[in-house]
Amino acid sequence: MTDDQVYIAGWKTAADWARFRETLVVSGDREPWHTALVEYFRPRLTLRYFNPIRLLQEHGTFQGEGFSILAIQCTLIEFLEATVQGISYRFLRRGERPGPYEYTSSSDVFVSFLRNRRPFATHFQDDAIARDFYVGIRCGLLHEARTKNGWRIWARSPDGAVINRDKQLVYRDDFQVALNEFVSWYEAALPAAPDLQEAFIRKFNGLCQP
Repeated sequence: MTDDQVYIAGWKTAADWARFRETLVVSGDREPWHTALVEYFRPRLTLRYFNPIRLLQEHGTFQGEGFSILAIQCTLIEFLEATVQGISYRFLRRGERPGPYEYTSSSDVFVSFLRNRRPFATHFQDDAIARDFYVGIRCGLLHEARTKNGWRIWARSPDGAVINRDKQLVYRDDFQVALNEFVSWYEAALPAAPDLQEAFIRKFNGLCQP
């Protein structure tokens, strides 16, 4: 498979993106930006993240699928924040240094999303809880297939909360509602926000790299 044949959003390839990218003008016509959302951003989220989460929710037995749901949601968080910032992850070998718009550690990217993006910022009001969530949920699930530091996963809260800090509970269905809310905000903001537009182009350029 050549780099141009890499699928980045449904059946859209890196070659498709290279052609379409020429229509995107920062601070320009909004219509191509709406197309970018419909043909690239939304299909990538829906097919790779939201559809699998919905299947687990609809066919779950409340006997452990929350671990899979939260694991998917945690990978999505890093992608969303990296898209907002227009950055790409790079694994560094000894002696290498990150280039412009590259990052080497997920923790700051993950915490930035929880602390700064709506509606999560209202639930994660300081770095301590955001970093505890990163370690106990994100790292626990992705590295050891378990939660750590006392965190537990429940399906939903009685009041729509994303987490209960005191009881160290995360509510995976409410977490998904919050992710949907953020994505709706982002999709409304992108066509009129030059900084988000520049970052979007950088991120999708990065997705096309081997």
